[in-house]
This record gives sequence, structure tokens and C-alpha cells, in this order.
Amino acid sequence: MITRSKLVEQLFRDYQIRSQQRKCPILSFFSPKAFLSTWTDVAVASLIALLFGILTISSYLTLYYRHFWYSLLIISSAVLLAVRLQMSRWALARKKEKRMLLPLSL
Repeated sequence: MITRSKLVEQLFRDYQIRSQQRKCPILSFFSPKAFLSTWTDVAVASLIALLFGILTISSYLTLYYRHFWYSLLIISSAVLLAVRLQMSRWALARKKEKRMLLPLSL
């Protein structure tokens, strides 16, 4: 049963997560979740940031050595990575929104 006190506790936990998240704002850009709440989220965000950096550097190198098709492949994969992160954030936000739409009188 959802009560107002449980809703207040959930909002308070979300507020605490947001205040803790400010420690590393750059990693929150690479995280599939909106807020970094656990070490797993930080590890996933770090891995994706490292992968994005490697893709960026390798695309610069392939452009330098004039391998344009390889560069196009690498740049498109980096763009697809960013788009996939955004889509996963939207999906998690919709899932959370559906959960919050339950009536309080249940």
C-alpha cells in the first residue's frame, strides 16, 4: 500500500541521491541512469566514458592517416553510443513515471 509517508521517503531518497551525484558531474553524462547512486553505476559510466574517449581518439588518428571509411565507422559508432545512452535514460524515466502514477489510495 502506497502511503504519503512512503512517497515522502522516496522523494527524500531521490534528493539525497541528487546531492551525492554532484561529486562527479562529468560521469553523469555517460551514465544510463539519471543519478549515480551505486558503485555499479559509477563503474558503468566510467567504462562508457573510457570507450567514448577511445573512439574519439581513434577517429582522430584514422582521419590523420586518411582512412576516411574507418573514421566514418568509428564516428558513427560513437554517435550511436550517445543515442543509445539517451534512449536508455528516456526508458528509465518513463518506467519511473509509470511507477509514480499509482494512486495514493491503493
